Amino acid sequence: MTILVTGATGNVGRNVVRGLVEQGARVRALTRSPRTARLPEAVEVVQGDLLHPRTLAPALEGVERMFLFPQAYRVPAPERFDDVADPTRAVEAAAKAGVRRLVAMSATGDLRAAITDSPMEWTLVDPGEFMLNKQYWAHSIRTEGVVRFGYPDSPGCPVHEADIADVITAALLGDGHTGATYELSGPHLLTPAEQVRAIGEGIGRDLRFEPLTRHEGRAELVRQCGEEAADHIIEYYVEWATNPPRVLPTVEQVTGRPGRTLRTWAADHAASFR
Repeated sequence: MTILVTGATGNVGRNVVRGLVEQGARVRALTRSPRTARLPEAVEVVQGDLLHPRTLAPALEGVERMFLFPQAYRVPAPERFDDVADPTRAVEAAAKAGVRRLVAMSATGDLRAAITDSPMEWTLVDPGEFMLNKQYWAHSIRTEGVVRFGYPDSPGCPVHEADIADVITAALLGDGHTGATYELSGPHLLTPAEQVRAIGEGIGRDLRFEPLTRHEGRAELVRQCGEEAADHIIEYYVEWATNPPRVLPTVEQVTGRPGRTLRTWAADHAASFR
């Protein structure tokens, strides 16, 4: 049985590839740039582009199961939402090629409808906030040992990308996941100050948290990730101040073990903060 992993060189995709290989699966990885993929030797790396379904035919040949990354980038380093497209036509291409099981992450709108209307066995994995978003704080942590943030009353329960990948891997390999929608969170609801403390514990440093005004906080986010993305993120922070996200048991229910903590994530990514 061959499993195709799209988005195989991304933060989640690499962990999906790793998990599948560790469990002895035959993995084929789709990427636009095979020469720079840096994937395990056991993985068959093929070239293809989710935006161009005709390029997928060789990658889909003989594939029974597939992980679908929910975004296709129109440019190598997307900075605007217009730079990203939903790979809806890739769902049709997979079904036509005989793929029997499809697991997709964060699929919305037309892409979600295409998946749920397809004849394939499908599973949807919907993570909340990624712990990876905390890398926006990396520069000030490295240089000053401080995090400045304009939404101190907005708690979150971010999830480790490895936990997302483990749920995807379980859905690809195991039974009983067809038609399921798995919403994921991390194991703890933490205020921003508590998140900074957890990161400090993970990297072995005493960090400071300095609240900013909303105006200052937006300016800091714009500096970190651009105006369009900043305003999108702020919508969540405003919502969470009055309606915090819920800690969900899904990771443990699907994988059989508790989700990884933010402290663990920080230790895994300590190099980014040093």
